[in-house]
Amino acid sequence: MTTKGDIFGKHQKGSFFMFNCRINNNPIEEKQKMTTEQLLEYSNKYIMETYRRLPVLWREGAGVYLFDNNGKKYLDLLGGLAVCALGHSHPKLAAAIGAQAKRLMHTSNLYHTEAQVLYAKSLVESSFADKVFFCNSGAEANEAAIKLARKYGNTVLGGKNEIITMYQSFHGRTLATITATGQEKFQKGFEPLPSGFTYARFDDIASVKACLSNKTCAIMIEPIQAEGGVIVPSPNYLQALRELCDKCGILLIFDEVQTGMGRTGTLFAYEGYGIKPDILTLAKGLGGGFPVGAMLASQKASVFGIGEHASTFGGNPLAMTAAAVTLETIKEENLLQNCREVGTFLSKELAKLKGKFPLIQEVRGKGLLLGIELKIEAATLVQKCFERRVIIGTAGTKVLRLAPPLIISLEEAKAGLAALTDALQETEESIL
Repeated sequence: MTTKGDIFGKHQKGSFFMFNCRINNNPIEEKQKMTTEQLLEYSNKYIMETYRRLPVLWREGAGVYLFDNNGKKYLDLLGGLAVCALGHSHPKLAAAIGAQAKRLMHTSNLYHTEAQVLYAKSLVESSFADKVFFCNSGAEANEAAIKLARKYGNTVLGGKNEIITMYQSFHGRTLATITATGQEKFQKGFEPLPSGFTYARFDDIASVKACLSNKTCAIMIEPIQAEGGVIVPSPNYLQALRELCDKCGILLIFDEVQTGMGRTGTLFAYEGYGIKPDILTLAKGLGGGFPVGAMLASQKASVFGIGEHASTFGGNPLAMTAAAVTLETIKEENLLQNCREVGTFLSKELAKLKGKFPLIQEVRGKGLLLGIELKIEAATLVQKCFERRVIIGTAGTKVLRLAPPLIISLEEAKAGLAALTDALQETEESIL
């Protein structure tokens, strides 16, 4: 089956990349082809039910679009949960991964690879950091940050090992990271939880100070609470945290798994606040869709010794190639500026929708990470947009989340807004 047509994505200086979008199955796929219904039945039968999935099966992606098993086209305003920074199947990224796969896919970290060394250099030179540790996901990156902070507290600070995190935060799904996460719904049923974490109110420096003790070694925070509802702190809050950490001699950890790699309009969100953390975690958009995570640290905080932390697949040549091309493309195609421009446009238009639809309680966010708080369950609007072939997500029960690829054009953003407007209109009419 072939879907004809070319998908164009707008990039640096008005230039265009052509995404050839054809859904072609090879002979093996044709021989084994099943209907969507059969595949969904198998999914329900064989895959653990840890996600509430919409009844769609994606076959192909190109630019800001996804195509289902029947060839229907959807505008993706969620980007794989802020992962597909360059859109789907970006030509440069796909070509680089393919070429690297033919050359070398994996070798143990007992040895060096050019791809890992050169990408580490690029990432450090693009950030505040002096050292980097590579892993495979955001949860792994945060797990590494927690271990590094405790190692620092125990060895440098003389036995301090508690970390302050924030209520409504989200840091991952491992035992340590769900404990760092300040939301009970992620922790329930997994007790006993590891000790050593206390929780402060986000955007409340007095609450953080009240949590300080003679055991505190670090403060861990998302610059914007994404999963918690796309909550943006007041302008001086993060600066106040930096000053507090300096005063107490403790570490400041930024979880930029979702805000990093251009999502807020700067390569890293901390750049927009005029401060630097001691430790930073990255994943999601880091590899443009390929699984990769990283923990960055200043020289002061880099206290891991040989054998104290590891990741079998961390920093493998495929991941490093994908991450290097992603970083290079973000810079070369001026996607940070595009993020700011389209993000500003979306923010202004969403604010207009707030004035038009009483269902909308608040619009917030930065760059291309935007939240729309509703007075009803957000899942209703997700479904109605899905029916209009536009993909959006949620951040909590009543917040819609938009995190489209950084390549999204104004025209594509307008198309998404039109669908959302229509969905809001239908929803309000049904309520009234």
